[in-house]
Amino acid sequence: MAKLYFKYGAMGSSKSAQALITKFNYEEKGLKVWLIKPSIDTREDLEVVSSRIGLRAKCTPISPETSIWAEFENRIAQKIDVIIADESQFFTAAQIDDMRRIVDELQVPVLCFGLRTDFRTHLFEGSRRLLEVADKFIEIKNICECGRKAIVNARIDDNGNVITEGEQVLLGGDERYTAMCHKCWKKAIKES
Repeated sequence: MAKLYFKYGAMGSSKSAQALITKFNYEEKGLKVWLIKPSIDTREDLEVVSSRIGLRAKCTPISPETSIWAEFENRIAQKIDVIIADESQFFTAAQIDDMRRIVDELQVPVLCFGLRTDFRTHLFEGSRRLLEVADKFIEIKNICECGRKAIVNARIDDNGNVITEGEQVLLGGDERYTAMCHKCWKKAIKES
């Protein structure tokens, strides 16, 4: 029975690496994977999912206006066995609903990897919808510098201070974000 999975974690928890390893594992068994990501993720090559440890694979970028259902229907002849979606927090609610429909109507499993919340601990649109409709939730754990579980994607300015103002989406990696536990995040906000 196909399922919709949401595998989430804080920044730096190796979500993209796990998505790429999962892709490799499916393909090693001779199964066809459709790897997708939102086109908003322009940090590197638009048509590549990459991880901090150097894993990379070609993907299909999906714009916010694109119907994932329609795109999948265009690929029916390719006999896709599984969809793996990276940076799923950036998909629209309608796109998450398309993935849900693919699982329900076509029995194709969909594995979504992404952040649960932004730098202010607010849900992203895609993450919110996944929490509402996914069959299975798997937390990919990361740790704070203090050793506790990291749950906050703290945004940092050029001076290393934690900031809580700004647009929800600001692309960046270790130079712009750090994973923290809630206690250390609150402490860092007070000290900034």
